[in-house]
Amino acid sequence: MSTTDVAIVGTGPNGLAAGVVLARAGLRVELHEAAETIGGGLRTASLFDSDVVHDLCSAVHPMAAASAFFRAFDLPARGVELLQPEISYAHPLDGGRAALAYRSLERTCEHLGADGPRWRRLMGPLLDHSAAVVDLVLSGQRRLPRDPVAAVLLASRVALHAGPLGAARFRGEQAPALLTGVAAHALGKLPSVASAGVAMLLGHLAHGTGWPLPRGGSGRIAQALADDITAHGGVFHTGHHVADLSELRGARAVLLDTSPKGVLALAGDRLPAGYARALRRFRYGPGAAKVDFLVSEPIPWADPAVGRAGTVHLGGTHAEMARQETANARGERTEEPFVLVVDPAVADPGRALPGKRPVWAYAHVPNGDPTDPYDLVRARIERYAPGFSDTVVAHRSVAAAQYEAYNPNYVGGDIGSGAMTLYQSIARPVPRLDPYRTPLPGVFLCSSATPPGPSVHGMSGYLSALSALRHCFGIYDAPDLTFDPSTLEFGRRG
Repeated sequence: MSTTDVAIVGTGPNGLAAGVVLARAGLRVELHEAAETIGGGLRTASLFDSDVVHDLCSAVHPMAAASAFFRAFDLPARGVELLQPEISYAHPLDGGRAALAYRSLERTCEHLGADGPRWRRLMGPLLDHSAAVVDLVLSGQRRLPRDPVAAVLLASRVALHAGPLGAARFRGEQAPALLTGVAAHALGKLPSVASAGVAMLLGHLAHGTGWPLPRGGSGRIAQALADDITAHGGVFHTGHHVADLSELRGARAVLLDTSPKGVLALAGDRLPAGYARALRRFRYGPGAAKVDFLVSEPIPWADPAVGRAGTVHLGGTHAEMARQETANARGERTEEPFVLVVDPAVADPGRALPGKRPVWAYAHVPNGDPTDPYDLVRARIERYAPGFSDTVVAHRSVAAAQYEAYNPNYVGGDIGSGAMTLYQSIARPVPRLDPYRTPLPGVFLCSSATPPGPSVHGMSGYLSALSALRHCFGIYDAPDLTFDPSTLEFGRRG
C-alpha cells in the first residue's frame, strides 16, 4: 500500500510532466512503471549495435520546443539540445520530385513557385501569433481563448481545410501534398476538422520553433524530466505493474497515465456505471506499425534535397493520401500505406557510425493489424529512394497488434491514445467540465486520452496535476518550473 502524497501510474511524457509539477509543489511523489525503463513514448535503446541507438516510439519533437509546459521547463537549460534540420519535413513525389518545408518560410515559398504566395498567406499569420495558437490548441479546451485574433486565424483555416476546398486552393501538386502529409499525423479520415487542426499547428511550427530532434535521442527528454522529479524528492518504481487501485490506497491523489482501457482495468467495479460505460465507448484510432532499420549509408533519395529533411512523409499525392488514410480509418488495409521516415543522423550526425546508421519508420495501418510491416515500409521507401533495400544491414519490425504489448496505452497500435475525431478532440475521454478528474475521489487521468490529446507536449500531465493540486491539496498556484542547477545537482548526488 502506498503511503505517499501522490502516486502516478505510468511514466510516459505526461506522467513525467505531472510528476515534475507535483514534486515541485512540495509533495511526496512516487511513480510506478511496469517496464524496466521509464519514458513510455520517449524511450531510446540500442537494438542492433551497442554504439547506435534507436528511438523506440517518438523521434521528432515539435511540441518539446513549443508547448507551454516545455517552454517553462526549458529543456536546453537542462542539457537537452534540440537540433533543427535545415528542412523540417519533406514529401517526395514520383519522378524524382519533392515538396520541401524548409525552416525558412520564405525559402519554402520560393520552392513552391506559383503556390508560394498562397502558402505564405496560410502560414505567415499563424507564425505571427504562434505562441497563442499553440497555447490555444494545447489547452484544456474548456475556456474562452485568451487571444481572439489567434483563435480566428486558426478557426478560419481549419474550417477551409477540413473539406476538399482547402487543397483546391493550390494550383500545383507540391503544396497540397506538403500540407496533407502533415494533416495525416492526425491518424484518421482525410480531410477532417481534426486533421486540419493538426496541419495548421504542425505546419506553421515547421517554419517557427521547428521540428527538432533531441541530440542523442528522445530518451534524453525523459531523463531530464526524471532528473527534476528526483531532485525534488520523487521516487521511481520500475518493473512494477500496478494491477489494481487498491495498491495505491494510501496516496492522497492518484494520477493515471493510462488509456481509458487501463483505467477500467485498474478501477474494476469501483467506477459509476455511466462513467465506465462512457470509457468503454471511447474510440481508438488506426494503428501504427514500426520498422527500425540499421543501414550502411544515408537513404539514397531520388531528390537529394530530401536527405536534408528531419522528417519525410511518404504518401504520394494529396488524393492518394486522402484515399489511403480514409480507408485506413475504416479498418481497410492498403498496400501503399502512409509512412513517416526519420534519419536522425541528418540533424544529429553523432547517431551514425561508419557503415551503421539508424533509420526510424512508421506505417499507418488499421487498428490491431497483425501484419509484419517490413516489406510494406521497405517498398514505400524504395519507391522514392531506389537502392534503399541494398543498404539495409538489419531491421526490427513491430506490427500494430504487437504495440499494445510494448505499451498498454497503445491500444491496437493506436499511439495517439484515442481516435482524433472532432468529438473526441474535445470530449476526451468523456464529456466533463474537468476531463482529468474521474468520479473516484482523488483519482485523475493524465494521459493523451485527455485534452489536448496526442504528441509529446506534457500538457495533459501538467493540466491534470494542476487539477489534483486544487482538488486534493488546496493549492491554486502553479509551481515555478524554472531550472535550478544547484537543486538538480543536489538531487543527482542524493
